[in-house]
Amino acid sequence: MKFQKTPLKDACVIELSPIFDDRGLFVRSFCKEEFSFCGLEKEIVQINQSITQTKGTFRGFHYQLKPFNETKIVRCVSGSVLDIIIDIRQGSPTFMQSYGIELSESNFKMIYIPEGFAHGFQTLTDNCILLYLHTEYYTPSSEAGLNYKDSLLNIQLPLPVSQISDKDNNYKFLNSNFKGL
Repeated sequence: MKFQKTPLKDACVIELSPIFDDRGLFVRSFCKEEFSFCGLEKEIVQINQSITQTKGTFRGFHYQLKPFNETKIVRCVSGSVLDIIIDIRQGSPTFMQSYGIELSESNFKMIYIPEGFAHGFQTLTDNCILLYLHTEYYTPSSEAGLNYKDSLLNIQLPLPVSQISDKDNNYKFLNSNFKGL
């Protein structure tokens, strides 16, 4: 695994190193010791998977409120997505800045998303499967999100949004008094 810092403080891109042979390939996706480069201190307590059928679908921007904010590690194992993170940590030098990266089954990249970031993605192909490793259990009462259409976020998606949940589409817009988490 190769770890690269992103322009957002504490977030990393991880390039996996597949080993190919006549049978196919092998790739290690997680090693606690190596993830210390990104500052991972908490245990991974939950692994989730999403399957999104239609190109152009948007999911996000999700995060959990304190005391249940979480670190996530996200990998696309089928298809291709534009994965976007937003730093919403109060006092962070990269507060309200975003970063996007293509994650796909063929580029073997993952993204490390620290606590205090909102996360979302748009599918670039049909039939995308993502795996998420979490350091906190999903807690519905602490769930929150940002609206991708919010002008304060200035998010430019590469495709028209073909599908979005009512919940994601109806997150309230921020105002200039938003101080973050």
